[in-house]
Amino acid sequence: MLTCDHSVSSDRYDDRVEEHLHFTGFYHASQIGIVQCQKALVYTLVKRWHPDTHTFHLLIGECAVTLEDVAMILGLPMDGLPVTRMTISSVEALEAECLHQFGAAPRMSECRGSGIKLTWLRDLKERLQLTDEENKQSIAQFSWGSACLAHLYRALCRASRFDCKKIDSSLTLLLVWAWIRLPFLAPVPREPRSFPLANRWRNWERGDRRFRYMKLAHFRKAFDDLQEG
Repeated sequence: MLTCDHSVSSDRYDDRVEEHLHFTGFYHASQIGIVQCQKALVYTLVKRWHPDTHTFHLLIGECAVTLEDVAMILGLPMDGLPVTRMTISSVEALEAECLHQFGAAPRMSECRGSGIKLTWLRDLKERLQLTDEENKQSIAQFSWGSACLAHLYRALCRASRFDCKKIDSSLTLLLVWAWIRLPFLAPVPREPRSFPLANRWRNWERGDRRFRYMKLAHFRKAFDDLQEG
């Protein structure tokens, strides 16, 4: 069975952070509550993903998550520069990049391979000055929605390999996309008028526990029985 790494942020923000989130386009995404994962549905979607076309192959045709879906489901900005930088493959390069971006560098004990431990970033968040206009402007220039969609595509491609047992992308985006496009597969939305759309299914498992325990066979049959129109 595919394992879903589906982390949920528990951060609560003061007024300074909230202003920063509005400015950079992350406010709506930061307000998304807990959307319980449905592993059987994720597994079924992964099995129908084709890496060569970046689409889900169904008996009635192909479909895919789009930028418009990201904007509506997560509320992330679409306009701006692509989020892309050089690949960092050494601790030295990582330290130099952190000094450039944050004015501070993690110690060796705060790194894991060529990555940074989350505890260092959390500590750094408490020390950063959010009034730095140059940093705010640089963050706001990027198309974060495009980066999120690209990450989802890459994660689906990796998860579709026979030797892969995990998927670590935005499963909230993937699940809510499936629930919107195929509403007969969706649990009952608890907040049907919410934006971003992901919040329609905030804490859905409290009111629709039946859906939580649906098995692979249910979703496989539902996908196989799809008809046009």
